[in-house]
Amino acid sequence: MPTVLRDETLLEAALRELRLPVLHGGSLPGFAGEAEPVLLQTELAGGLRIGWRRQGDGSLALVGDLQRLGRTQSPQQLIGRITRCYATLQALRCAAEPWATGDHQVSVQVSVQVSVQGPA
Repeated sequence: MPTVLRDETLLEAALRELRLPVLHGGSLPGFAGEAEPVLLQTELAGGLRIGWRRQGDGSLALVGDLQRLGRTQSPQQLIGRITRCYATLQALRCAAEPWATGDHQVSVQVSVQVSVQGPA
């Protein structure tokens, strides 16, 4: 199933943030029982695994038996939690990037106005 996820390291960080175990590589049963190679996978409650493989356009496609997953939890809720965490981490990374290189100079201009009054 195609997703909007593209960055493998952010996906791994999101899974870890959600306290899901991360396994690199391997394969999962795909459509018609064929083994699908995956970049990342995680094991859910009950031993069910889902994973992600790289698509031709660079996005990460979800691999897993969503019908079986639906018996124990809502696939939409799980995928939504992962996607929201991924988006949050991506936003934090983007916000930090300009400051991470140290190449930026910050100029601050301070204006002080002093008023001296004599004895009244």
